[in-house]
Amino acid sequence: MRWLGYFLKCVLGGLFAMQIYFVVQIGLWSSINLDSTAFQRAERWRLCGLHWNCSVQSVWISYGSISPNLKRAVLVSEDDIFFQHKGVRIEDMQKAWEKNQRQSNVSSGKAQTALRGGSTITQQLAKNLFLSSEQNYFRKGQELVIAGLLEVMLSKDRLFEIYLNSVEWGEGIFGVGAASRHYFGISPGALDREQSAALASALPAPKCFDKTQYCRRANIHFPTRQSFILENMDKVALAPIPTKKQIKK
Repeated sequence: MRWLGYFLKCVLGGLFAMQIYFVVQIGLWSSINLDSTAFQRAERWRLCGLHWNCSVQSVWISYGSISPNLKRAVLVSEDDIFFQHKGVRIEDMQKAWEKNQRQSNVSSGKAQTALRGGSTITQQLAKNLFLSSEQNYFRKGQELVIAGLLEVMLSKDRLFEIYLNSVEWGEGIFGVGAASRHYFGISPGALDREQSAALASALPAPKCFDKTQYCRRANIHFPTRQSFILENMDKVALAPIPTKKQIKK
Protein backbone atom coordinates (compact mmCIF):
# COMPACT_ATOMS: atom_id res chain seq x y z
CA MET A 1 0.00 0.00 0.00
CA ARG A 2 2.89 2.36 0.72
CA TRP A 3 4.16 1.92 -2.84
CA LEU A 4 0.68 2.62 -4.19
CA GLY A 5 0.50 5.85 -2.19
CA TYR A 6 3.93 6.88 -3.47
CA PHE A 7 2.88 6.10 -7.05
CA LEU A 8 -0.30 8.17 -6.74
CA LYS A 9 1.67 11.09 -5.30
CA CYS A 10 4.08 10.93 -8.24
CA VAL A 11 1.20 10.89 -10.73
CA LEU A 12 -0.57 13.81 -9.05
CA GLY A 13 2.72 15.71 -8.77
CA GLY A 14 3.38 15.17 -12.46
CA LEU A 15 -0.10 16.37 -13.39
CA PHE A 16 0.30 19.46 -11.22
CA ALA A 17 3.70 20.25 -12.75
CA MET A 18 2.17 19.88 -16.21
CA GLN A 19 -0.53 22.45 -15.40
CA ILE A 20 2.11 24.87 -14.10
CA TYR A 21 4.00 24.43 -17.39
CA PHE A 22 0.83 25.25 -19.35
CA VAL A 23 0.22 28.36 -17.21
CA VAL A 24 3.79 29.63 -17.75
CA GLN A 25 3.66 29.02 -21.50
CA ILE A 26 0.29 30.74 -21.93
CA GLY A 27 1.48 33.67 -19.80
CA LEU A 28 4.49 34.15 -22.09
CA TRP A 29 2.28 34.08 -25.17
CA SER A 30 0.40 37.15 -23.99
CA SER A 31 3.33 39.18 -25.35
CA ILE A 32 5.57 36.71 -27.25
CA ASN A 33 4.59 35.13 -30.58
CA LEU A 34 4.79 31.35 -30.94
CA ASP A 35 7.56 29.60 -32.88
CA SER A 36 5.51 26.42 -33.32
CA THR A 37 2.81 24.24 -31.77
CA ALA A 38 2.84 20.59 -30.72
CA PHE A 39 0.83 19.73 -33.85
CA GLN A 40 3.22 21.65 -36.12
CA ARG A 41 6.23 19.85 -34.63
CA ALA A 42 4.53 16.48 -35.08
CA GLU A 43 3.72 17.29 -38.72
CA ARG A 44 7.25 18.51 -39.36
CA TRP A 45 8.62 15.24 -38.02
CA ARG A 46 6.17 13.24 -40.13
CA LEU A 47 7.06 15.12 -43.30
CA CYS A 48 10.79 15.71 -42.81
CA GLY A 49 12.17 13.54 -40.04
CA LEU A 50 15.68 14.73 -39.20
CA HIS A 51 16.12 16.73 -42.42
CA TRP A 52 16.56 20.47 -41.88
CA ASN A 53 15.46 21.28 -45.44
CA CYS A 54 11.72 20.94 -45.03
CA SER A 55 8.74 22.32 -46.90
CA VAL A 56 6.84 23.40 -43.78
CA GLN A 57 5.58 26.96 -44.28
CA SER A 58 4.71 29.38 -41.50
CA VAL A 59 5.00 33.15 -41.06
CA TRP A 60 3.52 35.23 -38.25
CA ILE A 61 1.02 37.94 -39.21
CA SER A 62 -0.24 40.46 -36.66
CA TYR A 63 -3.96 40.51 -35.96
CA GLY A 64 -4.49 43.96 -37.43
CA SER A 65 -2.83 42.91 -40.70
CA ILE A 66 -5.29 40.07 -41.35
CA SER A 67 -8.30 40.80 -43.56
CA PRO A 68 -11.61 41.15 -41.66
CA ASN A 69 -13.08 39.03 -44.47
CA LEU A 70 -10.89 36.11 -43.41
CA LYS A 71 -11.69 36.60 -39.73
CA ARG A 72 -15.42 36.56 -40.40
CA ALA A 73 -15.18 33.58 -42.74
CA VAL A 74 -13.23 31.53 -40.17
CA LEU A 75 -15.77 32.35 -37.46
CA VAL A 76 -18.63 31.14 -39.68
CA SER A 77 -16.72 27.97 -40.51
CA GLU A 78 -15.43 27.07 -37.06
CA ASP A 79 -17.08 28.97 -34.21
CA ASP A 80 -19.64 31.68 -35.00
CA ILE A 81 -20.03 32.89 -31.39
CA PHE A 82 -16.34 32.73 -30.46
CA PHE A 83 -16.38 36.27 -29.08
CA GLN A 84 -19.42 35.56 -26.91
CA HIS A 85 -18.70 32.21 -25.21
CA LYS A 86 -16.22 31.35 -22.46
CA GLY A 87 -14.24 28.74 -24.37
CA VAL A 88 -16.61 25.75 -24.43
CA ARG A 89 -20.01 25.16 -26.05
CA ILE A 90 -21.50 22.33 -23.98
CA GLU A 91 -24.57 21.90 -26.18
CA ASP A 92 -22.44 21.51 -29.32
CA MET A 93 -20.19 18.98 -27.58
CA GLN A 94 -23.23 16.96 -26.50
CA LYS A 95 -24.71 17.00 -30.02
CA ALA A 96 -21.36 15.97 -31.51
CA TRP A 97 -21.02 13.11 -29.01
CA GLU A 98 -24.53 11.82 -29.76
CA LYS A 99 -23.99 12.02 -33.53
CA ASN A 100 -20.62 10.31 -33.28
CA GLN A 101 -22.13 7.53 -31.17
CA ARG A 102 -24.82 6.91 -33.78
CA GLN A 103 -22.27 7.01 -36.58
CA SER A 104 -19.94 4.65 -34.72
CA ASN A 105 -22.78 2.16 -34.26
CA VAL A 106 -23.70 2.31 -37.94
CA SER A 107 -20.10 1.93 -39.09
CA SER A 108 -19.12 -0.81 -36.61
CA GLY A 109 -17.41 -3.59 -38.49
CA LYS A 110 -16.69 -1.24 -41.39
CA ALA A 111 -13.83 1.11 -42.16
CA GLN A 112 -13.86 4.02 -39.72
CA THR A 113 -15.32 7.25 -41.08
CA ALA A 114 -14.54 10.82 -40.10
CA LEU A 115 -16.53 11.96 -37.07
CA ARG A 116 -18.00 15.38 -36.45
CA GLY A 117 -16.37 17.55 -33.80
CA GLY A 118 -17.97 19.96 -31.34
CA SER A 119 -14.87 21.94 -30.40
CA THR A 120 -14.68 25.72 -30.22
CA ILE A 121 -11.75 27.70 -31.63
CA THR A 122 -10.35 27.87 -28.08
CA GLN A 123 -10.52 24.08 -27.70
CA GLN A 124 -8.94 23.53 -31.13
CA LEU A 125 -6.15 25.92 -30.13
CA ALA A 126 -5.63 24.13 -26.81
CA LYS A 127 -5.26 20.80 -28.62
CA ASN A 128 -2.92 22.14 -31.32
CA LEU A 129 -0.71 24.02 -28.86
CA PHE A 130 -0.02 21.24 -26.39
CA LEU A 131 -1.71 17.89 -27.03
CA SER A 132 -1.52 14.83 -29.25
CA SER A 133 -4.22 13.91 -31.78
CA GLU A 134 -5.24 10.67 -30.03
CA GLN A 135 -8.82 10.49 -28.80
CA ASN A 136 -9.44 9.58 -25.16
CA TYR A 137 -11.22 11.03 -22.13
CA PHE A 138 -8.02 12.14 -20.36
CA ARG A 139 -6.86 14.12 -23.41
CA LYS A 140 -10.31 15.70 -23.76
CA GLY A 141 -10.32 16.63 -20.09
CA GLN A 142 -6.89 18.20 -20.38
CA GLU A 143 -8.06 20.08 -23.47
CA LEU A 144 -10.91 21.61 -21.46
CA VAL A 145 -8.52 22.66 -18.68
CA ILE A 146 -6.15 24.33 -21.15
CA ALA A 147 -9.07 26.01 -22.93
CA GLY A 148 -10.13 27.50 -19.59
CA LEU A 149 -6.60 28.77 -18.93
CA LEU A 150 -6.43 30.32 -22.40
CA GLU A 151 -9.73 32.13 -21.91
CA VAL A 152 -8.72 33.46 -18.48
CA MET A 153 -5.17 34.52 -19.35
CA LEU A 154 -5.46 35.84 -22.91
CA SER A 155 -7.82 38.26 -24.63
CA LYS A 156 -10.19 37.02 -27.33
CA ASP A 157 -8.31 38.99 -30.00
CA ARG A 158 -5.02 37.42 -28.92
CA LEU A 159 -6.52 33.92 -28.90
CA PHE A 160 -7.90 34.44 -32.41
CA GLU A 161 -4.56 35.87 -33.58
CA ILE A 162 -2.68 32.81 -32.31
CA TYR A 163 -5.26 30.49 -33.88
CA LEU A 164 -5.09 32.16 -37.30
CA ASN A 165 -1.29 31.99 -37.22
CA SER A 166 -1.01 28.36 -36.16
CA VAL A 167 -3.93 26.43 -37.66
CA GLU A 168 -3.21 23.95 -40.47
CA TRP A 169 -4.21 25.06 -43.99
CA GLY A 170 -2.70 22.25 -46.06
CA GLU A 171 0.15 19.78 -45.93
CA GLY A 172 2.98 21.64 -44.22
CA ILE A 173 1.09 24.95 -44.43
CA PHE A 174 0.41 26.65 -41.09
CA GLY A 175 -1.16 30.02 -40.47
CA VAL A 176 -2.90 32.52 -42.70
CA GLY A 177 0.37 34.13 -43.77
CA ALA A 178 1.60 30.95 -45.44
CA ALA A 179 -1.88 29.97 -46.66
CA SER A 180 -2.67 33.24 -48.46
CA ARG A 181 0.70 33.14 -50.22
CA HIS A 182 0.43 29.45 -51.09
CA TYR A 183 -3.08 29.54 -52.57
CA PHE A 184 -3.43 33.11 -53.89
CA GLY A 185 0.04 34.71 -53.92
CA ILE A 186 -1.12 37.68 -51.82
CA SER A 187 -0.81 38.95 -48.26
CA PRO A 188 -3.48 38.08 -45.66
CA GLY A 189 -4.63 41.69 -45.56
CA ALA A 190 -5.59 41.59 -49.24
CA LEU A 191 -7.91 38.57 -49.08
CA ASP A 192 -11.35 39.31 -50.54
CA ARG A 193 -14.62 37.67 -49.51
CA GLU A 194 -14.43 34.77 -52.00
CA GLN A 195 -10.80 33.97 -51.19
CA SER A 196 -11.52 34.16 -47.47
CA ALA A 197 -14.51 31.83 -47.78
CA ALA A 198 -12.38 29.37 -49.76
CA LEU A 199 -9.65 29.34 -47.11
CA ALA A 200 -12.17 29.01 -44.26
CA SER A 201 -13.90 26.11 -46.00
CA ALA A 202 -10.59 24.22 -45.93
CA LEU A 203 -10.23 24.15 -42.14
CA PRO A 204 -12.23 20.94 -41.43
CA ALA A 205 -10.05 19.03 -43.95
CA PRO A 206 -7.02 21.18 -44.86
CA LYS A 207 -4.88 18.41 -46.33
CA CYS A 208 -7.72 17.38 -48.66
CA PHE A 209 -8.19 21.01 -49.73
CA ASP A 210 -4.49 21.13 -50.60
CA LYS A 211 -3.95 17.65 -52.09
CA THR A 212 -6.57 15.22 -53.41
CA GLN A 213 -4.58 12.22 -52.18
CA TYR A 214 -5.87 13.03 -48.68
CA CYS A 215 -9.55 13.20 -49.69
CA ARG A 216 -10.36 9.53 -49.27
CA ARG A 217 -11.12 10.01 -45.58
CA ALA A 218 -12.65 13.49 -45.86
CA ASN A 219 -16.40 13.75 -46.30
CA ILE A 220 -16.68 17.41 -47.33
CA HIS A 221 -17.85 19.36 -50.39
CA PHE A 222 -15.79 22.55 -50.39
CA PRO A 223 -17.91 24.62 -52.88
CA THR A 224 -21.08 24.05 -50.81
CA ARG A 225 -19.25 25.03 -47.63
CA GLN A 226 -17.83 28.14 -49.33
CA SER A 227 -21.33 29.24 -50.38
CA PHE A 228 -22.64 28.79 -46.83
CA ILE A 229 -19.74 30.83 -45.42
CA LEU A 230 -20.26 33.65 -47.94
CA GLU A 231 -23.95 33.84 -47.07
CA ASN A 232 -23.27 34.16 -43.33
CA MET A 233 -20.09 36.25 -43.12
CA ASP A 234 -21.95 39.46 -42.27
CA LYS A 235 -23.86 37.81 -39.42
CA VAL A 236 -20.88 37.21 -37.10
CA ALA A 237 -19.31 39.70 -34.69
CA LEU A 238 -15.58 40.47 -34.56
CA ALA A 239 -15.80 41.69 -30.97
CA PRO A 240 -17.79 40.85 -27.84
CA ILE A 241 -21.39 42.09 -27.96
CA PRO A 242 -21.87 44.54 -25.04
CA THR A 243 -24.36 43.53 -22.36
CA LYS A 244 -27.30 45.72 -21.31
CA LYS A 245 -25.40 46.78 -18.17
CA GLN A 246 -22.37 47.84 -20.25
CA ILE A 247 -24.61 49.81 -22.63
CA LYS A 248 -26.21 51.70 -19.67
CA LYS A 249 -22.79 52.64 -18.33
